[in-house]
Amino acid sequence: MNTQKKILIADDETINLDFFEVMLSKLGFVVEKCDNGPDVLEKVKKFLPDLIILDIIIPGMTGIEITKQIKSDPNYKDISVIMLSALDDVKNKVAGFEAGADDYITKPFNFTEVLARINAVLRNRALFEQIKVRETRLALAEELNMDLKNNLSAFVGSIDELDKAISMISANAAADNANFSQETLIGLVTPVSEQILSVRKHIAALDARIEKTTNEWDNLKKDEIGLSVLESQIRKFLHQEQQ
Repeated sequence: MNTQKKILIADDETINLDFFEVMLSKLGFVVEKCDNGPDVLEKVKKFLPDLIILDIIIPGMTGIEITKQIKSDPNYKDISVIMLSALDDVKNKVAGFEAGADDYITKPFNFTEVLARINAVLRNRALFEQIKVRETRLALAEELNMDLKNNLSAFVGSIDELDKAISMISANAAADNANFSQETLIGLVTPVSEQILSVRKHIAALDARIEKTTNEWDNLKKDEIGLSVLESQIRKFLHQEQQ
């Protein structure tokens, strides 16, 4: 368990606030608490919790409204939300999940179960963060691949120009035998031509490797599931499990 994880408890029942604060603090979590809706939004901005345990019925705003606001804000949408409710009603559960809640627990609750759900939600969030990092790395790799491809094209163009320059030197030298002997010309041009040929072979091999990598990326993209779609599918699965 990461002892640095921060949890915000939002409930209008003091006994629940104190209970969660004591129990979660003992387990190494950093805990803040509040007892009304507007205060939740202020705490989110200042405390920046990893997870909110949120009562669905709380003064000032409902838990549904609070969750919608948090999930619609790009700065806070990745904060996980576990809803608490004394209402064991399917409609409320559906509304909670549709608002963006990661889990839904009905009162009265067993703390062991709540802790297990907290850990599960935090693990899922860590997994999503790793997927984001991997997506970013893949995007950067793809960008690098395209830049390399473009630079190779420019490099090939430069080699072509060098080939033309060698041809012009050869033609001019042949027309001016007084200044250049054939042996001198061959001695100057041959090493350069051989190096150009070697460079072309390396470029061709690298270009083929880039092409193969690009094709592999394209094939992988056909089966790729976007992060937002993946998260939506997981939420749907959790919702089905709750019913």
